[in-house]
Amino acid sequence: MSAQNQLAVLFEGNGDFSKFEELAERLNVPIRQAREPNPEAFFLTWRDGELKLLDKELFKKGGLSVDIAPRNGEQRSYPAPKEGAFAQAIGRKTKTVIDATTGWAQDSLCLFRMGYDVTCIERSPMMAELLADGFERLMQESWVKKLELSPPTLLSGNAIELLKNLESSPDCIYLDPMFPPKRKKSALSKKTMTILQEVVGEDLDKNELFETALAATGKRVVVKSPDYAEPLGGKPTESFGSKLLRYDVYLTDRAKFPTQS
Repeated sequence: MSAQNQLAVLFEGNGDFSKFEELAERLNVPIRQAREPNPEAFFLTWRDGELKLLDKELFKKGGLSVDIAPRNGEQRSYPAPKEGAFAQAIGRKTKTVIDATTGWAQDSLCLFRMGYDVTCIERSPMMAELLADGFERLMQESWVKKLELSPPTLLSGNAIELLKNLESSPDCIYLDPMFPPKRKKSALSKKTMTILQEVVGEDLDKNELFETALAATGKRVVVKSPDYAEPLGGKPTESFGSKLLRYDVYLTDRAKFPTQS
């Protein structure tokens, strides 16, 4: 059973009911009342001004939403310095980035704060709604208003098809596909990633996505992977490592051998 068939919009008695109706209609899922017995595994509802995703475990814990705040260790200036393995892999001269596997958008938002022009692709309609809510909240941040910044562009749909039909090639296409865990159960696994895998499922098409990205990009494809995983696209042009992670960079021939003027 797909996550879409296990999802409902939850109305807890607060807010404009029509807003919940519109969300349920967009996702083609039922609306449930908080006091009713609910058969679904996942719920979307607004709490504390944020659209949140709940499962049975999170029902009384507040839920999960797209976190728009800088991560621990990130500088809060704008643009943030292009430092570390992630920024090295994306490239200092890169301007436009497509994140083709957005998920909770933590990497996309980091790229946004570093000053890149970011486009996000998300295939899960439910995750796309959470992202849209997060980007709307981002636009209300005082520093974003002061600098008159635009949020990342959000595209909902299959990344393979969307990348094949781009009007122009980005400098970089970023992929963060789901890899099988090293162990069946890991104490390090976060709830956000666990629930994302339940919602979206495994990335069985990641090889096709990589080939499509390599054909669609202007200069490079960057693949984020756990340090134990084999490189998705074979031997990369270069790699940048950080704790438990690796960023494999695949440059196009045009990037490797720029035309001399």
